[in-house]
Amino acid sequence: MTDAPLIRRSPVPPGDCNLWKAFELIGDRWTLVILRSALYGVRRFDDFQNELDVPRSVLSNRLARLVENGLMERRDYREDGQRARIEYPLTKKGQSLGLSFTALTEWSDHWIGNGSGPLTLRSKTTGQKLAVALVDEHGNPVKRDDVETVITLPRRSTQARK
Repeated sequence: MTDAPLIRRSPVPPGDCNLWKAFELIGDRWTLVILRSALYGVRRFDDFQNELDVPRSVLSNRLARLVENGLMERRDYREDGQRARIEYPLTKKGQSLGLSFTALTEWSDHWIGNGSGPLTLRSKTTGQKLAVALVDEHGNPVKRDDVETVITLPRRSTQARK
């Protein structure tokens, strides 16, 4: 295996990089573990707090930020004989992180879990084990050595450069 060539700057400035923006939005430890639990179906404040042992003030702050950014929504619920409370289900935007988390799980099973972990994804139809893969816009699998990165930076107005 050869090392990638040394470069001094990323080809995309951080302010123009959507991956950078995603890391800013969800990249701290507590936000990631809250999202992980939410992807498994946890929705209620006390359930998050009990499972994660996160300080209540931190949990409240992170949930508010996730709601503000459209990854979760605040929804009232009431159990019989109890006062109204709030739950935090994922929105479609939040649910769409599932594939990214699945890819990270696959990576961590391989590199941290010595090739296995407690979860296995299987096809309901065939029963075959699933893996995260790249596919082209027609759904055809693409091998890693057939992938190229094309960088398209937003154009800056000439006045912004002066």
